[in-house]
Amino acid sequence: MKLTAPIYHLKRKAKRLCRDEAISLHEALDRIAVQEGYSNWSLLAAKHAAAGIETAIQHSQLDPGDLVLLGARPGQGKTLRSLALAVEAMRAGHRAFFFTLEYTVADVIGRFTAIKADYDQFASLFEIDCSDTISADHIVDRLSTANPGTLVVVDYLQLLDQRRENPTLGDQVRKLRAFARQRGLIIIFISQIDRSFEAAARPFPDLDDIRMPNPLDLRLFDKACFLSKGEARLQSIN
Repeated sequence: MKLTAPIYHLKRKAKRLCRDEAISLHEALDRIAVQEGYSNWSLLAAKHAAAGIETAIQHSQLDPGDLVLLGARPGQGKTLRSLALAVEAMRAGHRAFFFTLEYTVADVIGRFTAIKADYDQFASLFEIDCSDTISADHIVDRLSTANPGTLVVVDYLQLLDQRRENPTLGDQVRKLRAFARQRGLIIIFISQIDRSFEAAARPFPDLDDIRMPNPLDLRLFDKACFLSKGEARLQSIN
């Protein structure tokens, strides 16, 4: 179903509605979604994020040992693109892991429909970890026997150091970088983009827009893919 305006325009419309009628942003977004023919905003965002994933990075563009940043503002398809990459890897005969501090197992499985994939077809190759203790140590432990080519999604980068007892974010990324190179894994870090980007007159965010509550040397990553308005831009970092 074609939208009456780009999704970012609809979000701005919802924010104005939120202010004008003193309602929550969630309610305003749902009202806009209904006007566009959807029952709620989550469904609208998922459908239209899925429509743009084919223009994003492909599994064939990634190499064993790569650490990849996948960044975008909310509703641009980060999770769907990462799952699509996992499906591509599994179709090539590799395993895939999805570590998330954001979603439940049911949430992740439910998103396979949005990328036109049958979860049951890949269940034996796909593992979802929703543990509250996800960190570099936890990931390394879970992947201790992973074969080269295994694709790993970490959802999301900024949550790795939310627990005070965890090492710094930089130390965790360095550990995962060394581990990925040692075992030939591809690790994709979904990343938040600072909200200030929405006011920027640029088509895509870049490394300067990565939301960094704590210091992190982004040169630890090999590639970055930024999603915006149904389009994607892939760049090498090193």
